[in-house]
Amino acid sequence: MATAAQVKALLKSYSDDDREHFVSVALQIAAHAARTGKGKLARELRDLVDDIKRRGAPGTVAPTVPIARPPAELSALLRVSYPQTRLSEMVLDETTLAPLTRTMREYRQLDRLREHGLPPRRKLLLIGPPGCGKTMTASALAGELRLPLFFVQLHGLMTKFMGETAARLRMVFDAMVETRGVYFFDEFDAIGAQRGTPNDVGEIRRVLNSFLQFLEQDDSDSLILAATNHAAMLDEALFRRFDEVIRYSTPTADQIEQLIRNRLHAYLSSRPAWTKIREAAKGLSHAEIARACDDAAKDAILSEEDRVRTATLTAALRERHRRWEVNASGDTT
Repeated sequence: MATAAQVKALLKSYSDDDREHFVSVALQIAAHAARTGKGKLARELRDLVDDIKRRGAPGTVAPTVPIARPPAELSALLRVSYPQTRLSEMVLDETTLAPLTRTMREYRQLDRLREHGLPPRRKLLLIGPPGCGKTMTASALAGELRLPLFFVQLHGLMTKFMGETAARLRMVFDAMVETRGVYFFDEFDAIGAQRGTPNDVGEIRRVLNSFLQFLEQDDSDSLILAATNHAAMLDEALFRRFDEVIRYSTPTADQIEQLIRNRLHAYLSSRPAWTKIREAAKGLSHAEIARACDDAAKDAILSEEDRVRTATLTAALRERHRRWEVNASGDTT
């Protein structure tokens, strides 16, 4: 492992844009790893240093991205943000986390892969129920890779005029070439619904055909993410166009506990009744559990209590269940 002095030297060289010193310290750490029997880590560090040298960026692991703002003609189609979210903040099972980690690894070394004629993973289809982390994944990938996050605004994209939606979609894909970032199509079933269904509209079919063509032809340096809560509605041809199809689900009992510990680390009582808490949270999404934790923390603060009691938390979780059931049924009485 790196010594405290080496860590400080790395941070200082990064802050000073001293590329040579940054590389020198990184190689020292790699050499130490090799001497202590950590050959795999040493090779990975040297590979990262080689990537830095090829890119020529001063002391950075990934190439810098200038502050991006959509031009006027794209302002109705794209909304940009600059997330600081990290993947470590999410509670995901290994089958979901592994392809995301691999995507980041390949993206950070995309030039190296392309030199060998291999395309990096850049096109991800995220599938799962609401509130289980699809949107947060887009923010986490942007935050990890230091890229702007562009939300594709479907209300600006879809029009009633023949051919105009496809033309606007073309503008979005052109923007991916001009400005490197994470481009996120949420509620993707609005574009990707199956062709040939009873409700099929000719214009929507043309839009889907255009999207398939643009996605197939895209060779930008941007990440393309599409998310849907309704996988069964998607056209089968879409699944073949994406590099990864990543599925999300409601949290398991262990994930419920981890999520609550993360969310309430400053307020959780020393001996919470986890059996009752897990039972109360069962079936809720990550987002609903997080909201229940926030509600319980606010109740504790307003009641001038130092900790969130189990009864307060379970009550907040059950209230989330009731709200979800009302929303699902459409009953507002």
